[in-house]
Amino acid sequence: MSEVKRRIVVPGERLPPNVVVREREHEYVYEEEGVKYATVIGLLDERGENPVFVPLQSIYIPKPGDVIIGLVQSIGIMNWYVDINSPYVAILTAQDYLGRPYNPQIDDLSRYLPVGSYVKVKVLAFDRTRNPLLTVRGEEGLGRITKGKIVEVDPAKIPRVIGRKGSMLQMLKEETGCSIFAAVNGRIHINCPNPEIEPILVLAIKMIEEQAHTSGLTDRVKKYISELKVIRGVK
Repeated sequence: MSEVKRRIVVPGERLPPNVVVREREHEYVYEEEGVKYATVIGLLDERGENPVFVPLQSIYIPKPGDVIIGLVQSIGIMNWYVDINSPYVAILTAQDYLGRPYNPQIDDLSRYLPVGSYVKVKVLAFDRTRNPLLTVRGEEGLGRITKGKIVEVDPAKIPRVIGRKGSMLQMLKEETGCSIFAAVNGRIHINCPNPEIEPILVLAIKMIEEQAHTSGLTDRVKKYISELKVIRGVK
């Protein structure tokens, strides 16, 4: 049996020449004269044939097709300005959200999406020369979030919250009975039928964020949830 090899990499550290960098994470590695270096703290997983670099901190860069969770920041004449946990402020047009022509003399946008409300949206377009454009059309479940709670983590930790082949996410759902949507921009929507389990799930998610670089995390989080249930008398 080969030895498990995973180690922390710091910014500026040289990476193996055959390192694998996942699609969304190329910005966290730069190459100079054929040598690759990390730009953020990360985890180098050398268990497979090719080592894999996984950043442990990141910023969210929008990509068309991403389904994310936005926070209404302000309201314009014909659109909402939406915080998507990114350096870029996104735009959701009134016509897209309402699904009909919009008349600013009749409609008050704050009636539909007031400042401070969360909305599940899809990135329709983005090319770094203008604000990302959002939509609530073309996919089931998009629109204003009216129930549950939003938990924020570093976008780099979302793959760990989901787990390999969805294993961590499935465990969280089974142990809590909550519905969970982990968006790539670092916002997680949880909705728990039992309100007493909600704070336990939040603590479990924060544990995953803090210990994302460690192995055996799924089993530890499962045990942690069980212990908290006993301590708090939650079934």
